[in-house]
Amino acid sequence: MLFNSIEFLLFLPIVFLLYWFACPTRRMQNLLVVVASYVFYGWWDWKFLLLIAFTTLCSYASGVLIERYEGSRRIQQYVSAANITVNIAVLCLFKYYNFFADSLAAVFRGMGYEVDWATLNVILPVGISFYTFQALSYTIDVYRHNIRPTRDVVEFFAFISFFPQLVAGPIERATNLLPQFQRNRTFTYEQGIDGFRQMLWGFAKKLIVADNCAIVVNEHWGMYSELSGVELFILVILFSFQIYCDFSGYSDIAIGCAKLFGIRLMRNFDNPYFSRSIPEFWRRWHISLTTWFRDYIYFPLGGSRCSKWKVIRNVYIVWAVSGLWHGANWTFVCWGLYHGTLLAIYNLLGVKTKYEHAAGYGRRLPSGREFLQILLTFVLVVLGFVLFRSESMSQAFGYWTCMFTHAFQSVGHLAGSTINALIYCASLLIIEWVRRARPHVLDLGDVRRPAVAWGICFVIAVLSYCLMANKLSTFIYFQF
Repeated sequence: MLFNSIEFLLFLPIVFLLYWFACPTRRMQNLLVVVASYVFYGWWDWKFLLLIAFTTLCSYASGVLIERYEGSRRIQQYVSAANITVNIAVLCLFKYYNFFADSLAAVFRGMGYEVDWATLNVILPVGISFYTFQALSYTIDVYRHNIRPTRDVVEFFAFISFFPQLVAGPIERATNLLPQFQRNRTFTYEQGIDGFRQMLWGFAKKLIVADNCAIVVNEHWGMYSELSGVELFILVILFSFQIYCDFSGYSDIAIGCAKLFGIRLMRNFDNPYFSRSIPEFWRRWHISLTTWFRDYIYFPLGGSRCSKWKVIRNVYIVWAVSGLWHGANWTFVCWGLYHGTLLAIYNLLGVKTKYEHAAGYGRRLPSGREFLQILLTFVLVVLGFVLFRSESMSQAFGYWTCMFTHAFQSVGHLAGSTINALIYCASLLIIEWVRRARPHVLDLGDVRRPAVAWGICFVIAVLSYCLMANKLSTFIYFQF
């Protein structure tokens, strides 16, 4: 079920009313969350429910067994390793089997051997990477004694399947989300209104910016050889805003929706396009995933508390895995290694990337130095997104080649809708810069008059309806 669909606009108020008015106890609310979440997820294909239920039961059982064998660390290691192996195996089977089979066949062909590996014609379950990582973090945290395992199967199912963040995050930790299903929740008007406003801003980013950028990008990306260097750079800028507004828009809708049910989810984006370095960018983009890799892969490898070359090794490992997490294609792996290389360069040069304050702190505009840093970071991110958007490595290299060799080619191939999309992107940047100190743009606690606050929301709602693209589109990160 898509957030930007009529079905969801009917589904949400029904679940909201049942949750607060027909479920007098916490356990009944948790049970409703599970039922609603499985309806929400099964809307695509009911067979997906079997997979998420299997993942949930395995992770639940691992927590129970780890607690049962407290004092026997070796058995706890076997239990946690078994659950991690099972979940990774399921993820690899559905997401990566064909990728590895085809890649291995290509290696053998390169050596002169023709190998015909069997491939599976399976549908990639929506959001499998998200809920698998959430389940894995629970087992690891229980093993590390960061959280006590739950024996309430309903609240655990609610934790794994909570529908607002189920298919595209944020990837929640058990230490944050699970305890919220273990205590009573009360509805507050202020939290409900704040959630509604954050959802509205998420819809605005998706419908106005992301979907309109997508129209231009999808229409022209395949004809990159016919475009000038300037047009190609504009096109990948539009894709950069498309993926940002699509994904952060989903996160805003998810976080705002959760607030309607008395649940607090972690912030997933923090104005990443105002970052002054690549390390800062990754502290602000898809925060739930980058911190997951930091805590469960980077730190166990040694993190930054080892020699400089081992730190760089750790960075490359994390970013190779991060690239592969995003998709079963060498373009994603190379995109991860691209950012790993940039981070390694920052590390080798000893560039300061931890700042006391955000860019432009206490000022209306960034300093000249900050502006140049932001611009350089943005250009590096945009160039990397060529890999992310391309369907193959040959297309990515062809796009880069044309971008720099067609620099003086005449412009005029892009449609008039490009100007509109650029205006939407520029407007977004201005609004987010002005509101950068707030948790989200429509956090209107600083607006004293309620009529003004509601007027702003009304204008944004009208603009979202009037400026949205003509067709309903899915969210980009559903494929991951």
